[in-house]
Amino acid sequence: MMTEQVFRHPDRPVPKFRPFKAMHHFRRLIADKEDTEQVFHIFQCLPRMGLVDEARAFVYSDFGKALRASEPYLPDLLDDHDRLRAMPSGSVAHAYVDFMEREGLSAAGLVEEYDRFQGGRRFGDLIEWYVNRLRDTHDLLHILTGYGRDALGEQCVLAFTYGQNPAPGNIFIAYMGGLNMKRTIRSDAPVFNAINEARALGKGCPRISEQSIASLLAEPLAEARKRLNITPPRFYGLAHDRFRARGIDPYDLLGKAQAA
Repeated sequence: MMTEQVFRHPDRPVPKFRPFKAMHHFRRLIADKEDTEQVFHIFQCLPRMGLVDEARAFVYSDFGKALRASEPYLPDLLDDHDRLRAMPSGSVAHAYVDFMEREGLSAAGLVEEYDRFQGGRRFGDLIEWYVNRLRDTHDLLHILTGYGRDALGEQCVLAFTYGQNPAPGNIFIAYMGGLNMKRTIRSDAPVFNAINEARALGKGCPRISEQSIASLLAEPLAEARKRLNITPPRFYGLAHDRFRARGIDPYDLLGKAQAA
């Protein structure tokens, strides 16, 4: 029998809006886009005030209770590549493992970065379980949407996430990142059209974090996208074409900006 967790630990701090501090951390993120800790700081400075109510509604729903029992900790599933490789060819699982291995990523690695940011502090409450699913499904969103790990692709994934779960931190980073691209890279690439399209796609898609991830991974990728109403993004590919037409590698925008 599953031991019932407290919904909100009494030591969990009350979130506060700190937009100026968020801008400070964004500048540090722009200086080093691999410094994931700055993303966590921005989310902390720009909290989503409706998160607690939505978490409560989901974790106490019948489906939420079932997921808490069957998927207590997603990194254990997501990093079991042998298990995922045993799923059918063409599945979400195969595309996910290919992506993670190619990029040198792991779900546990993201958890380690988050734990460093938290100073090892964990609350063990149901809010934490819900928020962890938002964190742990981030790389899965790249697979489902087709957005890469290039600068624009990451902004689009954050905009897609905002469409699903409107945390101000997501849209702040997405649009500020887009603005930084437009200011530093001279091109006619439709950067903001791509970000807006990603936001709309996320809004029209059921929340990925509230899906059974084990079941989703076993689905054929094309069928999963169809079921979730995720259509191929138009402006993201067009932006890449426009960048390349000007001799700009979409996956090395930072290097291009530094050389300019």
